[in-house]
Amino acid sequence: MLMKPSYLIPLAVLALAFPAVALAATGGGGEEPGDAVGEARPTADGLEVLGRPVERLQSAVDLVAEQIEAKRLAEQRRRKRQAREERERFARLPGGVTIETLAAIAECESGGDPTIVSAGGTYRGKYQFSFSTWETVGGSGDPAAAPEAEQDYRAALLYARSGSGPWPVCG
Repeated sequence: MLMKPSYLIPLAVLALAFPAVALAATGGGGEEPGDAVGEARPTADGLEVLGRPVERLQSAVDLVAEQIEAKRLAEQRRRKRQAREERERFARLPGGVTIETLAAIAECESGGDPTIVSAGGTYRGKYQFSFSTWETVGGSGDPAAAPEAEQDYRAALLYARSGSGPWPVCG
């Protein structure tokens, strides 16, 4: 299980802060500069500079970046899987209706855009379903918000039941 990135930043800050606090409180820890395994080094102006904490901070930042990328890729895979499952769920068109017939209707009705809504808001989606017609073919919610594969399937159901009548201009 990956840690949430919000936990890593405070840890990195603590890793950076505590050696500095310890050095400041003890006046350098009573050791010669550079004695503590890369912890502190003298500079030209006599101030001590922390070495390892910067490296630890960079490691923490790199880890956060890797976790964010892993999460993004997992979400992308989830969306692709969900889209594939939706396509498979509605892959078989009922009533012998061909996808070519539906494509012609959709192109005429909406330009093939599954999210389009008519100016008055009455007709929605790729096949310009009204809410009541959408519900008669088993749809629920807003047709324009439904996956495209479901819109194709529901249009095929309607076409199998009523022919081209529901699309008097485009059918």
